[in-house]
Amino acid sequence: MKWLRKKRVLLLLFVGFTAILFLGTHWMSWFYPIHYKEEIRRHSLTYEMDPFLVASIIRVETNYKTGRESKKGALGLMQLMPDTAKWALEKAKLPKVSLERLKEEPSSNIELGTWYLSTLSKQFDGNRIAVIAAYNAGPGKVQSWLDAGQWDGTEASVKDIPFGETRHYVQRVIYYYDQYTELYSEF
Repeated sequence: MKWLRKKRVLLLLFVGFTAILFLGTHWMSWFYPIHYKEEIRRHSLTYEMDPFLVASIIRVETNYKTGRESKKGALGLMQLMPDTAKWALEKAKLPKVSLERLKEEPSSNIELGTWYLSTLSKQFDGNRIAVIAAYNAGPGKVQSWLDAGQWDGTEASVKDIPFGETRHYVQRVIYYYDQYTELYSEF
């Protein structure tokens, strides 16, 4: 009889723990953390960008790990290509940001990456999906797809993006964006 009572108590505890775990959404934030929140928030406000989009791009690019350099030479948290970074530094006129600092300093990288996203957002009239694609493939390439009718720039037609890498990239960024906006009520 004693062992049966013990099993019932353990079963009740297990069911209770499982219910709390799966009925509450807060535990999901363990799997979808956002690092560098203050920097993302500050630079997103400055450049009028959605902080969840910035966080999603960082998550896909480097999973919040600093000091990354891709095989193609992209630098830092937001994986900015050196030529794009040089152009952006010249256009943005950010006195505290330099090419050398982009790889190791999260705030500098987030600032320049967010500025670049803002520029892409203006170029693509706020079309978030086209902005994500342009961040990966380049704005010229995305514009040529749109002009040629190869892709219409909508989320519903992401499967029509001509480059597999960019198609997969856009899908991943959208996935993390959806997770973040569902889990976090505010940034």
